[in-house]
Amino acid sequence: MNAAIIFILLMCLMLTGMPISISLGLTVLSFLFMFTQVPLESVALKLFTGIEKFEIMAIPFFILAGNFLTHGGVARRMIKFATSMVGHWYGGLGLAGVLACALFAAVSGSSPATVVAIGSILMPAMLKAGFPNRFGAGVITTSGALGILIPPSIVMVMYSVATNTSVGALFMAGVIPGIGLACVLGGVTWYRARKFDYPRMKKATLGERWTAFRESVWGLLLIVVVMGGIYSGMFTPTEAAAMSAVYAFFVAVFVYKDLSMKDVARVLLNSANMSAMLLYIITNAVLFSFIMTNENIPQALADWMLGHGLGMIAFLLAVNVILLLAGNFMEPSSIVLIFAPILFPVAMKLGIDPVHFGILMVVNMEVGMCHPPVGLNLYVASGITKMGITELTIAVWPWLLSMLAFLVVVTYVPIISTWLPRTLGMM
Repeated sequence: MNAAIIFILLMCLMLTGMPISISLGLTVLSFLFMFTQVPLESVALKLFTGIEKFEIMAIPFFILAGNFLTHGGVARRMIKFATSMVGHWYGGLGLAGVLACALFAAVSGSSPATVVAIGSILMPAMLKAGFPNRFGAGVITTSGALGILIPPSIVMVMYSVATNTSVGALFMAGVIPGIGLACVLGGVTWYRARKFDYPRMKKATLGERWTAFRESVWGLLLIVVVMGGIYSGMFTPTEAAAMSAVYAFFVAVFVYKDLSMKDVARVLLNSANMSAMLLYIITNAVLFSFIMTNENIPQALADWMLGHGLGMIAFLLAVNVILLLAGNFMEPSSIVLIFAPILFPVAMKLGIDPVHFGILMVVNMEVGMCHPPVGLNLYVASGITKMGITELTIAVWPWLLSMLAFLVVVTYVPIISTWLPRTLGMM
């Protein structure tokens, strides 16, 4: 009964068009005052302890690093390097887009930032080369989603905060699925380019490839700084985030000189605004999680499922359906912070690995970012391509189907997610 009241309150507030973060906060406060005798002191204490976690500090640092790289010329250099490597294949510029998105995802941690940084440069080049608008839009919109799967990932940090799972293990777990999904999207791009005989570029010489690599190497080294530092134990994921922000500032301002010191203040302000928004969502999500736990809702759900004989396969299928439906209305941060505290205890009772469950949730978020009505990547790509949401949805359909097929594989083959962190001794 209490669970129904909580979700009815939340849905009613969301249907009014109220932001998710405020809807969560008002739902919690309304339920506290009207249906419980929980002392406000304990709520305040939970709120304080919930957001003092060291891992949360990684979020503003990764956002800052991503903004320095987005406003700097790192994306342009990565596209040039990717084009020199795969531009001569069928759909060369499209394949370069997938590769550039994968590389930029490994330094930014954000899908919308990846779509903006790569798409705003690559889309005009693809149109000029003779590619249809829909083909380019499909490639960029779906490949940009790699930003939350290939580490570092802000969404993974949020899952870690919500479930107390190791951020380092999650980052390493995202490497193989991230590369796998990039290959799947690249395969669809190549197949469609070959089928419709889209343009190919002249094969780059070894000298041209070396030049392109040398120009982009400062951006690519950030991958080594973050992942190498975490794997070697030199610093924690949060310290890696701080290092990446300092490194990105140094590269953008002093190495590539794409940003002047006057631009730095604007980047800092944009990053602060974005960080404040996400931290406000986390604050309200902590309260929501507290209410759910206090009312024993996750435990009751787990007992009900086990009592009705629903095993791991049925539960994982239900999780995928729930998260894909949630992706119709909410963006990834909100979905993770609302559903992880509810579904995670059930997953643990069924013996599902917490790291595998985290990657499963992130892949669901990726699919959700590419389908309407609230697919964040669709709206970002719409601004770049000047295409309507309906037309863009038709454009991404072939890639979206391949992402759904990849989701099924990741869901039921956990070793894809767990092999690397287990091999590295992080699990």
